[in-house]
Amino acid sequence: MSKEAPLGDEPFSYRESKDDRVQIMFRSKTATTLKGKQALRFLARIERLDAQGQQLLMARETGQFKFGNERGTKPRS
Repeated sequence: MSKEAPLGDEPFSYRESKDDRVQIMFRSKTATTLKGKQALRFLARIERLDAQGQQLLMARETGQFKFGNERGTKPRS
C-alpha cells in the first residue's frame, strides 16, 4: 500500500447474502457485517460510486481504518 493511494490496490471487497446482510472484507477477511436497513443503504450507495469511491465507502463503514489524514493530538506542555 503506497502513501499516495492507500486504497489503490483495492483491499476492500463486499459480499451480499440472501438474508439482507452484507459482509465487508479487508484483504479477504471479514472486517464488519451490515444488517437490515444499514445493509440496504450501503448497497444503494455503493452502486453509484466508482472503484475509488467504493473503497472509501467500505473503509468508512468499517470504522476502524485510518489512512494518515486524521488530526493528531497536540503534545502536552
